[in-house]
Amino acid sequence: MNIVGLLFAMLAVVGWSTYPTLVSKFGGKPVQGIFGATWGTLIVAIVLALINHYELLTGSNFWLAFFSGAAWAFGNVLTIVAFGMKDADGNALGSAKAMPISTAFQITSNVVWGVVMLGNWGSTRSKVIGFAAVIIILIGAYLTTYQEKKTAGNRELLIKAVGVLLIAQIGYSLYGIFPQYTHNTDGLHMFLPQAIGMATFGLLLGIYEVIKNHNNIFVQPITYKQIFSGFFFAMAALGYLVSAQPAMLGLATGFVLSQVSIVGATVSGIIVMKTHKTGKEWLVISIGLVAIVAAAAVTAFI
Repeated sequence: MNIVGLLFAMLAVVGWSTYPTLVSKFGGKPVQGIFGATWGTLIVAIVLALINHYELLTGSNFWLAFFSGAAWAFGNVLTIVAFGMKDADGNALGSAKAMPISTAFQITSNVVWGVVMLGNWGSTRSKVIGFAAVIIILIGAYLTTYQEKKTAGNRELLIKAVGVLLIAQIGYSLYGIFPQYTHNTDGLHMFLPQAIGMATFGLLLGIYEVIKNHNNIFVQPITYKQIFSGFFFAMAALGYLVSAQPAMLGLATGFVLSQVSIVGATVSGIIVMKTHKTGKEWLVISIGLVAIVAAAAVTAFI
């Protein structure tokens, strides 16, 4: 077990537990959420690089990290769109429902890539235990979306959201995969070029919003409030980037552990957004969250 890797994975848990709830709470358009998150991350990355005197990566290492960040930004803007999708009665999907679905997709793709392409969980025993844990996590994620009274509008909204989140998964997958192919560097040095890629995408998206919709997000206070949420994403991005490195926990284990954040994201999303839950709904959701934590903990010992 790599203790340093575990500590960085826990950093990702704290950051990703808080980030989606803050994005939903601050509100605004998806483009404002993505701009705030990416530029908040860039600010943190610059400060970290200056304090530690990190030199900027060059060549393929820089571009792999850069496009990793841009890919994340692409996936995240679609996820924020899913947060705000509404049913016929005007009820928004919210982060509490969208994040478990997104997490399920991300865990599946990253674990499969890590095991098949990168050789994580090398022994047959490790693979059996690891994939069993992933199945339990997926079941747990499904349970967190439980709703006692379902309507046609709820089902229709979930189907639409799944479609959007599947497309978002392309970006999230590349976000995790690109850094695995860098050479002679580590997650701490990759963080700044990755943040530059994120911020570049966020800026271009903001400019597009101004030109296309005549909506100048750069003069709106909500845009800069979202930078605060970006600080928490930066914490998560750094923790995950380091923990998922081959010398730490590897992509499969690092990603699975980081997704324990679904617990904090689900609970805080329900509480902060004041989403009403019945006693039965809380019970089923709690069972799902416990299953996620227990199964993810098992992967730390593989």
